[in-house]
Amino acid sequence: MKAISAPRMADGIPELLAISDNQTRYRFIEFFTAQIRNPNTRRSYVKAAVEFLAWCEMRGVRSLEAITPIHVAGWIEEMTGTHSAPTVKQRLAAVRHLFDWLVTGQVMPSNPAHSVRGPTHSRKRGKTPVLSPEEARQLLDSIPTDTLIGKRDRALIGLMTYTFARIGAAAGMEVRDVYLQNRRLWVRLREKGGKQAELPCHHNLEAYLDDYIDAAGLRDAPRAPLFQTIKRGTGRLSGTSITQADAYAMTQRRASAAGIGTAVCNHTFRATGITAYLKNGGTLEKAANIANHSSTRTTQLYDRRSDDVSLDEIERILI
Repeated sequence: MKAISAPRMADGIPELLAISDNQTRYRFIEFFTAQIRNPNTRRSYVKAAVEFLAWCEMRGVRSLEAITPIHVAGWIEEMTGTHSAPTVKQRLAAVRHLFDWLVTGQVMPSNPAHSVRGPTHSRKRGKTPVLSPEEARQLLDSIPTDTLIGKRDRALIGLMTYTFARIGAAAGMEVRDVYLQNRRLWVRLREKGGKQAELPCHHNLEAYLDDYIDAAGLRDAPRAPLFQTIKRGTGRLSGTSITQADAYAMTQRRASAAGIGTAVCNHTFRATGITAYLKNGGTLEKAANIANHSSTRTTQLYDRRSDDVSLDEIERILI
């Protein structure tokens, strides 16, 4: 079992915590280690909590008990002018959940963030850049596969596109998560919230994975990370899993080399796969199931079929 590391404070422990008693400090750390399982969520929540406490300190607050709903509302109001509504809502949620934990631990008498409302935000269309099927094929075909790193990159991009996998799930795969069943290659993905998905591979993805695993010599190492970094100057696998930052840098390089003008990110391939699936007669319910979405409303954010309709309508403006 992998140990959960304590949250790291960018600039040390906030002063409001440093002057608190041991129980308060322990409860604060316990919230991020025991309650927040996802490392990305933990990182975001730590950032929000530290920033809010620092904001309060700069305004003369000298103890956690002195924080009031007015302070939280002022912080939210100030952030609204510099951050997007989803970011503000996420940071408010982080602070609200933290104070709930402190209240149940009898560290604070009440939750000062409970009554504070965040900015109104509603979105029916996601903002993740999406590639057309032609661009996705252009990108995959442009990756040279005469090297191990090329085979790895093609397999990783193909996996995210054909299975709608998040980069976190892809980066966390082991070799044994690619397996044969009923004469077809399957993949096992561990997604957010502890959800596990097992999916058959598209025939293109099957070819990409087989080619990469054979070239990397990973068949006899079932517990090894599937997608690994490359040792500098050797062209050989390092034994260390690729990180999200590594994958992002890789997709930027590959898209640029392929002449793709669309600004891509790791999530682009998830959205590209979902949109292509729906354009070819797939149902929203099945797409949500493959993508491990709890609600089809989330899947709809990745459905960019309406982009084509909007462009056709705009072209009617003949001037």
